[in-house]
Parts: sequence; C-alpha cells; structure tokens
Amino acid sequence: MSRRALFHFALSGFFWGIPYLLMKVAVRDIPPTVIVCGRVLIGAAILIPIAIHQKVLMDAIRGWRYVLPYAIFEMMIPWILITNAEKKISSGLAGLLIATVPIWSTIFASMSGDKTVWHSKRLVGLVVGFVGLIGLVGYESIIGSSDPLSIAMMLVTAMSYSFAVNMISQKLPDVSGIAINGFAMVFTAVAYLPLMILQFPETNTVSTESALSLIILGVFSTALAFISFFIVLKEIGPARASIGTYVNTAVAVVLGVLILSEPLTPGMIVGLPLVMIGSFLASRKPRVNT
Repeated sequence: MSRRALFHFALSGFFWGIPYLLMKVAVRDIPPTVIVCGRVLIGAAILIPIAIHQKVLMDAIRGWRYVLPYAIFEMMIPWILITNAEKKISSGLAGLLIATVPIWSTIFASMSGDKTVWHSKRLVGLVVGFVGLIGLVGYESIIGSSDPLSIAMMLVTAMSYSFAVNMISQKLPDVSGIAINGFAMVFTAVAYLPLMILQFPETNTVSTESALSLIILGVFSTALAFISFFIVLKEIGPARASIGTYVNTAVAVVLGVLILSEPLTPGMIVGLPLVMIGSFLASRKPRVNT
C-alpha cells in the first residue's frame, strides 16, 4: 500500500468510526429518515460539484443501472438500519458488529471468482471471526441487555456494505468514486425526501448537539469519507480495503466509552479481538509462490 493510500486508509477509518457516536446523538431529536436524507443531501452537495468539475459525473450517470443498486445496499438500507438500531444498542456495539465487514467481503469476493478465499489462513480467519461473532451476539442478546433485533439490523448492514462495494468495484472499476457516490446520494435523497418532509421535526425540538452531529455526519462521514475510501479501494481492492473497519471499530468503541459513558461489556471484550483477528486473516491476500 502506498503512503497516499495508507493516509486515506487511516482517514476513512476515522471518518467512519465517528458516525456511530454522531448518529447516537442525532437520533435523540431527529427521526432516522431525516438523518439519512439530511446526510446524503449534504454529501451530494459536496461531491456532485467536484464530479462536474472533474468531468466524471457522466460516467456514473451512464452506469446508473449499477449505481442504483449500489445506493440501495450502501446507503438506503444500511443507514436507516444503523440509525434505528442505535436507539437500542450502544454505538460501540454497533461499530463492533460492523467490524465483520471484511468477513462478508471475503465471502462475496469468493462468490465473484476470487478463489484465494480458500487459502488456509483465510479459512481460519473466517472460522475465528464467526466464533467471535457468535460469542458476541449470543452474550449481548441473551446475557446482555442489547436488543436482538437491533443486533440483527447491524449484521444485515455489514453484509449489505460488503455486497455493495464488491459489486460496484467489479461493474464500474474505472469510474470515479466521487461521481459514483455523489450520484448514489442523489438516488438516496430522492427516495427519502418524501419521508423527510413528513417527519421533519419542529426546529425548537432539535438540540444544537443533534443538529451539529448531522452536519458533521454529512460533511466528514459521508462526503469526505467516501473520497478517501475509494482512493484506497482503487489500489488494494474491496476485500483488503474493508479491513479499514478495524479502525472504525476502535474509534467507535473508544468514543462510546469516553464520550457517551457506554459500558464495555464482557461480550465486547471477548468478541472484539476474535472478530478483528478473524477479519484480518480472512481479508489477507495470500502470497503467490513463483
């Protein structure tokens, strides 16, 4: 990985680690549909002008039949699920469940023809990761106080993310990530705008913290994060790029504990290292002997 890609790898990991905190704060006063629509409107307002200036937007428009499902599985489904799930689970747990993205990415990559998934180290990673996941979900659902449905929402989100990135990297490999995501945000905004209008809260019921969280979510965790991630994606591919969720998870758990005073449960303590180790092994690119 080049220094430029490494920089953007860390940056996107950080930008995607803070949304769980931001959504946890924003959802106190703002309905989930308004949060989703608000963040994509902000993101599109930043990315679309850049794509037009770079003269790459038409490439994404011509590939709309792939951008639309990408928008559905990368934005429309995941972001409403995360925002709703965070009403009943901690931001740290939400981030930890998203750390399973590399495992799902590896599986989707293998289904698309990448047979390196059957390498022994990657298989061990899948097994270890799933053991950690089962332990985490079992503890939080049965022994802990977390809502099983919310946990399921986060797992569906992780799978949805993985599918979307693998699909778009194969179907539109030479199209600008800025154009793809800007156009996808337009699709998402159109889908959620009617609900946003119906559920828009009264101004005096929204705190400054919630409003500011939504703005930061749109600028940094939506627009700028995608710019950085697609720079990394172009260089190392979807399966390996997905390991940025390690950074996301660490940031989400630390911020949840330090800022929101969320509990660090035994399930998270045991599940976190297993999921991370498993995801690391599963997403490794095995060396080819020559």
